[in-house]
Amino acid sequence: MSNAEKRGKRQVLIRPSSKVIVKFLQQMQKHGYIGEFEIIDDHRAGKIVINLNGRLNKCGVISPRFDVTIDEIEKWVVNLLPSRQFGHIVLSTAFGIMTHEEAKRKKTGGKILG
Repeated sequence: MSNAEKRGKRQVLIRPSSKVIVKFLQQMQKHGYIGEFEIIDDHRAGKIVINLNGRLNKCGVISPRFDVTIDEIEKWVVNLLPSRQFGHIVLSTAFGIMTHEEAKRKKTGGKILG
């Protein structure tokens, strides 16, 4: 996705599809980083076509998926994000997949996805 964005493409195809990827994309869409996306079921692993809107600077996966407690979220924000008011870290929590700001509001930790 980042490479297609840098090249100025309007659409990008991602495969294989998974529930985690779809939830991650919904978070990105909610915050305005990408446009609409369509899930194509080809009776195999599936594909996703994403419409890009030119607002994506950097997007990546944090591997391995580190466990983060509510107290450690701020430390990860400082390490991963370019500035305090810019960008989002997506976490997989017991309440579902959400950004670090939502996790702070719900007072929960989880695993870092990206």
